[in-house]
Amino acid sequence: MKEDDIFAFVLMPFHGEFDDIYHLGIKETARSLGIVTERVDEQIFTEGMLDRIYRQIEVSDIVIADMSEQNPNVFYEVGYAHGREKLCILLTKDAKDIPFDLKHYRHVVYGGSISKLRESLTEELAWAKSQIETARNSRVKVSLSSAFGNLEKTKYSAKGIVDFKIDLHNESGSASSEIEAVYFYSSDGWELRQDGKECPSTKSDIPEFSKRHFITCPIRKLHKNSWAQLKFSSTKYLAFSWEGEELKDSYRVTGRSVLRLVTQDGNYDYDLSIDTECDEMPF
Repeated sequence: MKEDDIFAFVLMPFHGEFDDIYHLGIKETARSLGIVTERVDEQIFTEGMLDRIYRQIEVSDIVIADMSEQNPNVFYEVGYAHGREKLCILLTKDAKDIPFDLKHYRHVVYGGSISKLRESLTEELAWAKSQIETARNSRVKVSLSSAFGNLEKTKYSAKGIVDFKIDLHNESGSASSEIEAVYFYSSDGWELRQDGKECPSTKSDIPEFSKRHFITCPIRKLHKNSWAQLKFSSTKYLAFSWEGEELKDSYRVTGRSVLRLVTQDGNYDYDLSIDTECDEMPF
C-alpha cells in the first residue's frame, strides 16, 4: 500500500456466508474507486487479534462494518472506531440490526443482495473518499465535537436551541492554507449566534440548503499538529400551538449540514451529521 492510498478496514462476522458479501460486495466495490480494503484475517501479524484490530482501526481512513446479526464483537469494535472519530460506514442485511442510537450514522441496508450493496456502497465510498481528500488537501480535519440541545417552550410556541462545538485539527506535518472565511449551511428557519451576536446569513449557494451563515474563526491558519474550535448556537421555532400543533417537551433534531472553509487555495466542504434532542429543562 502506498503512502497516499486510502485504506478501509472492514469489520464483520467471520462466517462463510459473509465471504461473498466481503469479496464481491465490499472489496471489489472499494477497488473500483481506488480504495485499499482489508479484513484482519487477510493480514499477517504477531500481536493478538484484538490488538491488531484496534491498530488497524487507528491507521484506517474508513471503517466499514457489517452489523448484520448484531455480532457483539463487531458492535464493540465499531464503538472503538467511533471513539477514535473514524469515518464509519455501517452495513446490514436487516435495518433492525442497527440500533436506534446509531441510525443517524451513514448506513446501507442491502437485504442480502450483493448488487444492491455494490450500488449503495459505491455512493457511500465516493462520498467518504471526497471527505478524506478534502481533509488531506486542506490539511484540516473537521469533526462535530458536540451538539447540545435545549428547548424553550411557552404557551404558544416551542423553540429549539442547539449549541455547537466543531473541532478543527491539523494532523499533517505542515501548516494549513490561510482561512479567509467559514460558512455553516442550514435549512430554512435556523438563526445562528456567536459570542452573543447574530451571525450574518444569506441565500445558500448549495442547492440542498436554504441558508449560508458566516462563522467567525478564532484563527487564520492551523499550524502542524494544532487544534482550534468553533462555538456557536442555532435556534429555530419547532412548533406553534396556533397552527394546531401539540407542544411537546422534547423534539429530536436530525439532519445534515456542511461546513465550508474558504481558503486562499480554494473552498473545502465538510459534511456534518446532526442528531440531538431538544429537551425542556425542568428548572
